[in-house]
Amino acid sequence: MKDMEEIYLSEYCDVFYAADKNVVLVHWKKYCELEQYREPLKKALQVINAHTGCNYVADTRDGFEDNPLDTKWVAEYFMPRAKEYGCRIIYFIIDRDNSLKVELEGQEKDSASILEFRYIYGIDEVE
Repeated sequence: MKDMEEIYLSEYCDVFYAADKNVVLVHWKKYCELEQYREPLKKALQVINAHTGCNYVADTRDGFEDNPLDTKWVAEYFMPRAKEYGCRIIYFIIDRDNSLKVELEGQEKDSASILEFRYIYGIDEVE
């Protein structure tokens, strides 16, 4: 994808802004929790807030399951703020086997009343 701006890079996660799709892309690289997990998501919220109509894309193909404290934080902190800042759609890039199916469906269940969720196989499927 063209116009990928690096926002945040770490051992655990990279965050990019893709201007051509107006999305923030969060690529999870390995297991992390608490501040190592939350910091990239806070950066993603800053991007969503700065770009009207920006949606969120999580690349979960190198996935792992969340710490229950982080799952709660996503439902109570991240998702409501994403909505408040103008995000309408949460995209999960999944592997063909959807190895994180239970976790992702749990996140969707917690926040489906405020955001739309879509499961895709690559960022090129973002509308």
